[in-house]
Amino acid sequence: MIDERNRVPSLILTRWHQGKRTTGFPATPPELPERFRGRPQIDSSRCSNGCRDCVEACPTAALQADPLHLDLGACVFCPVCSEACAPGAITYTRDHRLAASTREALVLTDDTRTAPRVEALDRQMRRVFGRSLRLRQVSAGGCNGCEAELTALGNVVFDLSRFGIQFVASPRHADGIVVTGPVTRNMELALRKTYEAVPAPKIVIAVGACAISGGPFAGSPVAADGVPRDIPVDLYVPGCPPHPLTLLDGILRLLGRIESDT
Repeated sequence: MIDERNRVPSLILTRWHQGKRTTGFPATPPELPERFRGRPQIDSSRCSNGCRDCVEACPTAALQADPLHLDLGACVFCPVCSEACAPGAITYTRDHRLAASTREALVLTDDTRTAPRVEALDRQMRRVFGRSLRLRQVSAGGCNGCEAELTALGNVVFDLSRFGIQFVASPRHADGIVVTGPVTRNMELALRKTYEAVPAPKIVIAVGACAISGGPFAGSPVAADGVPRDIPVDLYVPGCPPHPLTLLDGILRLLGRIESDT
């Protein structure tokens, strides 16, 4: 039997020795693991065989030719295209800034050398949500990959609540929803009801390839290829799943807490 009187001081001492664990982002540059794959870059001049090899290799049809372009909203960030194509034609940078305000901004071409742009909410919306944002998460048939990264935002490393952003249990207590998964037919009604239950004004954030485009489930007869078109999305966060810092960066830019040109 554990003596709780001895356990509590031990836990406090352990935590003291661990020191400060919370990342300094956004004030300091993010620390990303070596295996991290950030924003892809395309150089079609290096592509051979008319880009057919890399286009055919893409498991989600995110990569298309004539001209060669990559849809971040459908990309699952696997290295298959870069391995199938000529060296240097498709490479992954270390740039974690992947979120965008519009679907069109997620399409990368040869000319794309900067991160997709997130337009901050207008002044009135920032006044309402800028310092206190409550979100209801809807897992609409997801695999729990994106959901796990959203959960990680609340741990001691990322500490989402220090920005006044929290997830809540009821949509009636929320300022918006975060959607993950391809929106299966069994979850579409639940998603719509949740969206309707959030009081206006409200925001919608689509997280992961599945919620943006259907991801590997695009075209399935039992899924809606992501958030239905009649539900307006304010922020798209690509990835499979996106890194917590990618999520945090996109949300803070949407709230105007990070300037769009940085």
